[in-house]
Amino acid sequence: MIKGKTFKMVYLALLVAFAVAVHTVEAAIPAPIPVPGAKLGLANIITLFAIVLYGYRSGLVVASLRSIIGSFLVGNFMGFGFYLSFSGAVLSCLAMALFINLYKRRKITLISVSLAGAVTFNIVQLVLASILVQNFILFRGYLPFLLLLAVPTGIFTGMVTIYLEEIAGRVGLQLKHSF
Repeated sequence: MIKGKTFKMVYLALLVAFAVAVHTVEAAIPAPIPVPGAKLGLANIITLFAIVLYGYRSGLVVASLRSIIGSFLVGNFMGFGFYLSFSGAVLSCLAMALFINLYKRRKITLISVSLAGAVTFNIVQLVLASILVQNFILFRGYLPFLLLLAVPTGIFTGMVTIYLEEIAGRVGLQLKHSF
């Protein structure tokens, strides 16, 4: 049986692989809403689950590697989309890491943590896109739409992560937090 650090490393590698797979599949699916840059953000389920399982550092590893490896597979490494994806993934992970402490103290749910990540992701992407194209009307024009889209996707991501957390507890995975 695999124990300790090796066990954690194997699980993190699996989480990165799942996140890359979801990222790649999601990139191949046409956006369900005609708002440029709008995505479901399903790979964030894996990032949030990594934070729940092993803490924010592991979440950052999953988010970073998912963006880097996924961009190689999608074909936009070091392109405009990569910078938006990478910066959004890392900063939304940090936002979720800040909110996870409130979750641990039972002040909020994982849905709230996920919503914080979704909103942060969209704001970061819009700010960076506005800076890169030197047009801040983008920010003002798209922000309401992307924030509105962040609500259902954030709720869905949080609900799926709650479900995964329950399953992980049932199969005996040690969660980072304890109540």
